[in-house]
Amino acid sequence: MQITVNGEAHDVDVEPEMPLLWVLRDELGITGPKYGCGIAQCGACTVHINGYAIRSCQLAIGDLKGREVTTIEGLGSPESLHIVQEAWIDNQVAQCGYCQSGQIMQAASFLATKPDPNDEDIDAAMSGNLCRCGTYPRIRAAVKAAAKKLQES
Repeated sequence: MQITVNGEAHDVDVEPEMPLLWVLRDELGITGPKYGCGIAQCGACTVHINGYAIRSCQLAIGDLKGREVTTIEGLGSPESLHIVQEAWIDNQVAQCGYCQSGQIMQAASFLATKPDPNDEDIDAAMSGNLCRCGTYPRIRAAVKAAAKKLQES
């Protein structure tokens, strides 16, 4: 099977039922998406499929059908951070960091469709991404800061 991740095509020899998360981590060595719950309830495994936030633990690789996968590694680079990544750093969101790649991927996808959100919009969009450290106020602040920067650019 062929899969395109972060703009690069990869051939993988796996069963079509294998979850995308396992392919990313175990076959391709891409460790940004994390295993959290395995039932698409925590958001730690969030990636973009053609720009939309999807839980990779419940998506079989055989269901991708030529769609492009973007992980946190492909969202930005250390030299050129995505606006959401910059906002995360500026607002010192991360505590333990385990959920952060999923949080950032969810926020980036959300802001691409809702560039001027209010607090309720942010809370609703981010509610499926759990943070055991409870950094939700900083997450909301970072999403608001990223939205503001997006509007200015």
